[in-house]
Formats: sequence, structure tokens, C-alpha cells
Amino acid sequence: MSFKAEYIWIDGTEPTAKLRSKTKILSDDAKGADLPVWGFDGSSTNQAKGHASDCVLKPVFVCPDPIRGGDDVLVLCEVLNTDMTPHETNTRAALAEVAERFAAQEPVFGIEQEYTFFKDGYPLGFPKGGFPAPQGGYYCGVGSDEIFGRDVVEAHLDNCLRAGLGISGINAEVMPGQWEFQVGPLSPLQVADQLWVARWLLYRTAEDYGIAATLDPKPVKGDWNGAGAHTNFSTRAMRESYDAIITACEALGDGSKPLDHVKNYGAGIDDRLTGLHETAPWDRFSYGVSDRGASVRIPWQVEKDGKGYIEDRRPNANVDPYVVTRLLVDTCCTALEKAGQV
Repeated sequence: MSFKAEYIWIDGTEPTAKLRSKTKILSDDAKGADLPVWGFDGSSTNQAKGHASDCVLKPVFVCPDPIRGGDDVLVLCEVLNTDMTPHETNTRAALAEVAERFAAQEPVFGIEQEYTFFKDGYPLGFPKGGFPAPQGGYYCGVGSDEIFGRDVVEAHLDNCLRAGLGISGINAEVMPGQWEFQVGPLSPLQVADQLWVARWLLYRTAEDYGIAATLDPKPVKGDWNGAGAHTNFSTRAMRESYDAIITACEALGDGSKPLDHVKNYGAGIDDRLTGLHETAPWDRFSYGVSDRGASVRIPWQVEKDGKGYIEDRRPNANVDPYVVTRLLVDTCCTALEKAGQV
């Protein structure tokens, strides 16, 4: 007997990487064991030149395949060079080093992944050649006049749950055809690995319905909300002290940190972070309690309880979760360490 393993990886497409996958047939002897490394043609994924095209797939996260079922699995991989060093497009390796360095602070993340469905070149729910009613009733709405794509969303949620991913919720978003799912709370590597797999399942599920899902941060120009990946973050100290919450917020606004983060928060961020549509301008940092127009929001419950987490509202829907988690851990944990708030 044998089973199917879908090897999934992040390619080298710029400015926004794409997911790739292919199927490996493995014998039953491989069940319960470390899955083997595998190779692929990097010259076809913007990760190698044709004269030296081999790249290596190293499994880092395995879960049940909810689409094929049975004993079949999904296998998220990081990309290595043939000498087994991290490939230059492998952003997971840098996160692993930072996560290990600050593991004692117990950083935890929850990421809110927004996305938009498209059908025949139009956002789902948009009439061809025109626009629907203005924003207002679509967010968390109900009814066929305001909600589009729920069947795909529910199928995706079920697939994520069957895969054992840490999905914590879904909701319709502010624009027609726009939705969100949340992953976490999980550790840095766990939340990033599982978000990538959840994204793959989103594309794969929508494929069966003849619908495309996009992480474009501004899928429709004009007076329509963009799509983000609001990133909720805390450390043990932040979950115990409001002073640590403020230290983290101040660290994110210190010196060059705002631009250091924003330039790595996804391509096209200046189209989305305009100061309108519940965003702060990309070039100005701010934080505030219950303020969805701030760069970083402190939930009202956090202020009331005197402890909790912060929400970085700047990351785009197309952000690399390995990058955003690394930056938040490095910036905030370094500041907390220096302040003796660990």
C-alpha cells in the first residue's frame, strides 16, 4: 500500500512569493517517520538558473490532507540549496533563529488573514462593468444580497479543521466577496507554517468552485477597503503587565523601526495604508487604545485588564508570515529585554 504526500513550498516570485506544490507517492513504511527530502526545478519557480536548477524541499510541517482524505498528507517544506543550507528565498530559517533566541519570552501570535474572491475577472458580488452598493452592510453580514462566496468559505474552514490547523474563526469583510480567517494563538513558527498551509487550502478549495482567491492588498481601487493581515502579538510579560504593552508599542515606533517594518509588510502597502478605510498612513506611526486608525491598536479590554496583547494593523494580506513574526519578535522582545520586562 502507499499514500500521497502533497509537498508545498514558497517560491521566489517577486515582489510577492507564490505557493507551489507537487505530489509524492510514499510507501506505508514512511508513515510515522520523518518524510524524505525531495527536489524540484528551481529554474521554473524563480529560485535557480537553468544550468544549476536543482533545489531541495525539506519537510517542516505535516498535517492530514482534508481534500484527498485517508492517510494522505500535506507537507509544508522549506527550500534548501543542494548543500543543505537555506535558500536565499527561505525566510523561515531567519525566523527560526530569532524565535529560538527569544523563546524564553514565550511570544504568541494570532494572524487575521483577509482575502478576496474573484470570478471572471470581477470581485465576487460585483456586477460586470459596474459596482455594487457602497460599503456598509457587507461586514459580518447575512443574506444573498450582501454575502458572496459563503459556500467556499465554509468548505475552506472545514478543510482547515480537518487538517488540524489552529483556525480560530472566520467572518465576512467590508467589501463584497471579501472574507477573513484567523490563525492562532500559536508560537511564531507554528502560526507562520499553519498560515501558509491555510492559504494553500484556500486556493485549492476555491479551485473546485471555479473561483480565484487573491491576497491583493488593494483589489479594487477607490473607496473600498483593502485587505490586510492584522497581526496580534504578545509575550509572557505583555500578558501579565500593561507596562510591557506600552514598551512594545514604543519600540515599534522608535527611530527607523516603523519604516523597517512597513517596507517588509507586503508589496503595495502604500496603496492600502493611506490613512483612510481604517488604516494609518504608511509613513506615520501611531498607537492607541481601541483605535482602528492607528498603526498599532491596543484593544480596550487590554487597557481595562492591564495586560494582554497588541494588534499591528499594518501588514498587508500578502505579507510573508515568516517575516512579520520575525520582525515583531525581534523588535519587541529586544526592547522588553533591555527594559528588564521579561
